Order: sequence, then C-alpha cells, then structure tokens
Amino acid sequence: MINENCKISNLFTLDETIAKNIFENCEYPWEVLPKIKNYIIELGNSLDTNVYEKIADDVWVAKSATIAPTAFIAGPAIIGENTEVRHCAFIRGNAIVGNNCVVGNSTELKNVILFNNVQVPHYNYVGDSILGYKSHMGAGSITSNVKSDKKLVIVKDGTEQIESGLKKFGAIVGDNVEVGCGSILNPGSVIGKGSNIYPLSSVRGVVKENSIYKNKNEIIEKY
Repeated sequence: MINENCKISNLFTLDETIAKNIFENCEYPWEVLPKIKNYIIELGNSLDTNVYEKIADDVWVAKSATIAPTAFIAGPAIIGENTEVRHCAFIRGNAIVGNNCVVGNSTELKNVILFNNVQVPHYNYVGDSILGYKSHMGAGSITSNVKSDKKLVIVKDGTEQIESGLKKFGAIVGDNVEVGCGSILNPGSVIGKGSNIYPLSSVRGVVKENSIYKNKNEIIEKY
C-alpha cells in the first residue's frame, strides 16, 4: 500500500516543472533521484534553442535567466526562464532549476529538481532532493543527504518505515513549504505541501501537509 503522505500527486503540482515526465511510473518522488543525470541530457538536447542556450557541456541556460559572473555551473544542468543565479552559487551538476527561481549567494545544489518559483536564496545546501513549487528555504537551512552511519535511508512516518534503497537522499519538500532559517532537513525527510518549519529545527521523517512544525513533539495542523 502506498503511503498517501509521500505520494507524488499529494506533494507536487507537476505542471510546474519542466521535469514532469521523470515522475511517470514512480510511486514515490525519491525514486527519480538516480535518474536525474540522464534525464537532463536527454531533455537538454530537445530544448527550444530560441529559449535556451547551451553554454557548456550539458549545461543549458534560458536566455532570460541571470547568471552572476562568479557563479559556477557544472553539467548536466538546466536553468529555467527568468531564474536568478547569484554571486558564488555552486551548482555541482545533475540539477534542474525551474522558471522564476532564485539560487542565492554561496548556495550549493547537487542532484536536485527545483520546481518553478523555488527560492534557495542564502547559504543553502540542497543535495539529492526535490523542492516543490513556490517552496522557500530560509537563510542557512540545508538538506542533509547522507546518514552518519552511511546506511541506506529509510523514510519514517510514525510507525511506518519505507525503504528508499538510497544511500544519498536528502529531503522531499512539497509545494508552498516554508523552511525556517538555520533548519536541517535530515536524510529521508518528507515535508507535505503548505507546511511551515520553525527556524532552527532538526526535522526527521514525514511532516503531513498543512502542518506547522515547532519541534518533533509539537506539530500542529493549520486551520
């Protein structure tokens, strides 16, 4: 039985990403993480050359995007329309960044999908993760993508445990999620759409949609 809190359709508006097709035939969103690299190369070679420019090996950037001269982008990567990549951003490859996004100063991305209108504007690390439409990570908030014991990541929702089969798996963040400053999303975290994470939180497991996460013992439903 599929966990409803982790279903792709309950987390994301798929029409708000150029990577919509990568989610086909998947039960859970983290299943696409190993597929991102090859998907970008295939998709990049099919992009409209009137909209996108190939600026390096397997790096496609929308002509309307703004890329700071000090930013570094390694392929494969796609940067969407009207997106801003700011000073000293570090995109390490296997990254799909949607339209109208902000990748901020000293922010690092690796093996990620950012839906449209995502903001990671200040000192963020996002690795082996997916951020849904209009999600926002406050300054200094990060995804932790490898367990300290280096074992495979398990997604925990109460007493239910879902094996991901992945050693590297950060967080799945649904649409319209606000992650407070200085928070850590530990490996295998799934944040339901419309939820808020208090600043300086350390989050593990599944947070249901439309929740306010204050700490692990105080998660309340929005009214």
